Amino acid sequence: MGKEAIDGLEPKLLWEYFYGMTQVPRPSKKEGKIREWVKEFARQHNFDFKEDETGNIVIKVPATEGMEDAPTIVLQGHIDMVCEKNNDKVHDFENDPLTIYRDGDWITADGTTLGADNGIGVAAAMSIATDPEVKHGPLELLMTVDEETGMTGANGLQPGFITGKILLNLDSEEDGAFYVGCSGGVDTEGKFEVEFADADKLAYAPFKIEITGLKGGHSGLDIHRGRGNAIKLLGYLLARLDDVDHKLVSIQGGSLRNAIPREAEAVLLISNSKIDEVKEIVSDFERNAKIEYLHKDSGLQVNFTETESADKFIADEYARTLVQTICALPHGVISMSADLENLVETSTNLATVKIEDNFVTIGTSQRSSVDFAKENIATSVASIFSLAGAEVIYGDGYPGWQPDMDSRVLKVGKEVYETKFGSVPEIKAIHAGLECGLLGAKFPGTEMISFGPTIEGAHSPDERVNIPAVVKFYDLLKNMLVKLAEK
Repeated sequence: MGKEAIDGLEPKLLWEYFYGMTQVPRPSKKEGKIREWVKEFARQHNFDFKEDETGNIVIKVPATEGMEDAPTIVLQGHIDMVCEKNNDKVHDFENDPLTIYRDGDWITADGTTLGADNGIGVAAAMSIATDPEVKHGPLELLMTVDEETGMTGANGLQPGFITGKILLNLDSEEDGAFYVGCSGGVDTEGKFEVEFADADKLAYAPFKIEITGLKGGHSGLDIHRGRGNAIKLLGYLLARLDDVDHKLVSIQGGSLRNAIPREAEAVLLISNSKIDEVKEIVSDFERNAKIEYLHKDSGLQVNFTETESADKFIADEYARTLVQTICALPHGVISMSADLENLVETSTNLATVKIEDNFVTIGTSQRSSVDFAKENIATSVASIFSLAGAEVIYGDGYPGWQPDMDSRVLKVGKEVYETKFGSVPEIKAIHAGLECGLLGAKFPGTEMISFGPTIEGAHSPDERVNIPAVVKFYDLLKNMLVKLAEK
């Protein structure tokens, strides 16, 4: 299915803009094509726009008649997307459009991420700007780049790029909730230099072990769900082979720092006399792992197959260090918030492992709404890397966003929501890095809230957006803009 997936859906303009975005490749750090698409949108509607050195774009939208004196509102979202696909899906995210389809009340994609995070928010802002039925004061559509792999765009914003002092971040994924705070984060990598030895092809046979079928998900929003981590599981399995004669040829898993790894694999050379023993260990491991994850990640599969021969393998002492490091690294929830019920305060994600030349790099990410706690868990991870002899590499990190429960924009949002929908919205903080943290630091005094429709499975090929929730989200946004203009 293609564009027919959105036939008849309301709001019509929003869905058309969103479909347009699905047809333009927009991987993080490679947003050139989508930036041109956004600028062409501005040109077609005679909107002034500017672009900074980082690639962020702000589009100036004049007020509708009679609202020229209203305060300028910033509608903000990011134009990049997480690019994840199923193993059996052939898709080039740098060149191929997405294939989307309708599944009941949901829009999803065929074997890839959908990009509703944050394409729906960006499409909503574009629709607001061009919908003749929407009333609003002056608008600034702020579209940032590279949110998903480090918030490079928001971090690169310079003073004066936007002028509005009220900002609506359209990058939340839960209907009926306003977000007023978020966690900060930092990436911590361990880079291991390894040595290789020549393989004895007569005495050893090549096999591949694959951990597949896991749900994965967002390393902040889904970290509390107890889903399987493919890298961690692979490490535990390899540790069970420590006393069995084998050699580690390669290991890799995960693809993004902010996604729980769904798949991981290792290539081994196994002593001809030990193949049956390894098969039994793998089978026993899979059986027990499936019991553990029966209700949390029931799709887990452990594959053990013959593969191509290898000339070299990672020397035993280095391979043992890598496996022990993977087993030792923490993954998951570290602590829960004492202030907000059911909110994860601090967590860490064992995200990636990759081998390149003579180096194996293990990537992790830490999150916390408390900077002190974030620094502490990052130090714990770095200490494990250091003890294992790895070079420790820190990312730039990003700040959290402290809630302001008395802000005018929050009061307006609650008032509009209660009037329109007859219920009280939830006020939340999120265990993820919203750009609001950086935006608040870049533009002091800006009042912000974040909201959006229901999006499930973000950062995974299971990503989908709820159609009725999009209708509600757009209605809320339209009415908030009118109320903010009156204020």
